[in-house]
Amino acid sequence: MTTRTTLRTPADLASAGVIGPDQVVALEAVARRYAIAVTPAMSKLIRRPDDAIARQFVPDVRELATTPDERTDPIGDAAHSPVEGIVHRYPDRALIKMVHACPVYCRFCFRREMVGPGGAALTGAALERAMAYLQDQTGIWEVIVTGGDPFMLTARRVEALMRRLGEMAHIRVVRWHTRVPIVDPARVSPALVRALRIGGKAVYVGLHANHPEEFTPEAETAIAMLADAGIALVSQSVLLKGVNNDAVTLAALMRRFVENRVQPYYLHHPDLAPGTSHFRVTLDEGQALMTALRGHLSGLAQPTYVLDIPGGHGKVPVGPSFLATASDGAVHVTDRKGVAHLYPPKDSTTP
Repeated sequence: MTTRTTLRTPADLASAGVIGPDQVVALEAVARRYAIAVTPAMSKLIRRPDDAIARQFVPDVRELATTPDERTDPIGDAAHSPVEGIVHRYPDRALIKMVHACPVYCRFCFRREMVGPGGAALTGAALERAMAYLQDQTGIWEVIVTGGDPFMLTARRVEALMRRLGEMAHIRVVRWHTRVPIVDPARVSPALVRALRIGGKAVYVGLHANHPEEFTPEAETAIAMLADAGIALVSQSVLLKGVNNDAVTLAALMRRFVENRVQPYYLHHPDLAPGTSHFRVTLDEGQALMTALRGHLSGLAQPTYVLDIPGGHGKVPVGPSFLATASDGAVHVTDRKGVAHLYPPKDSTTP
């Protein structure tokens, strides 16, 4: 299913053969509520309507069903937004949302109520207030540039932002969160890579991918441009039913990150965003998958499984525990084969 343009409407999807003509009317209701965009890089990977790539980007009528536990701001950004465009949830780091547009619109997005092609970028007086806040809050050590997808910005705007952050002595780390190198790799130009680099700051790119097939040759070239420029790369993935909720797929995904010089970082438990219940797994299922990876996957390829607590209370690791303390105080450690061992081990000569 190959197209040279981004698919933005149900009619586009039908014309490209991604959905059947009989689905157009039903999916128009989804399109009225949530943005649609499937780039050529992703549409060419879609082989079946229910495959792992299609599930991530092609709209589904189930998105119109909101369950009682879902919320429009599932991780509580608004509760920690002192000025427009800034989220300051943790003492030493803050987010700046530079743009609300994305090259693709993930069907599970936790900011799906806020992003879309009509979303305004952070400019003018609002940008000045955001920058003044970052300047005044000297406890901020790291700024995470997000959105939307901040790699939708021009190289000129990226450079201007980096220059201003570079003038703030207390900010030592700038991290960009993006899907672009995977879903629209042609946007990663030499000019963009140059714009990301600024003297005196450690620059990271958090790369979002959820399935090993997303690592096309073009994507790997774009990632290599960033890595070769000395930009540190870390991963972001979401645990999604029907996409990557099996140990074989997750292991392959994490290995692809490492092979491309991207350090596995976070595996997110899916957030309670409206219309996304068909993607969610249980925490027990997620912990079982992480247990399956332990011992079968290099330590380099182990992400931290995290839950963003609804209401703005922050991320916590929710991976399995391999320790258990008995009522007598003895500690038992479970190995990768599921066998429990006493720690420290008792000497066989000790009564």
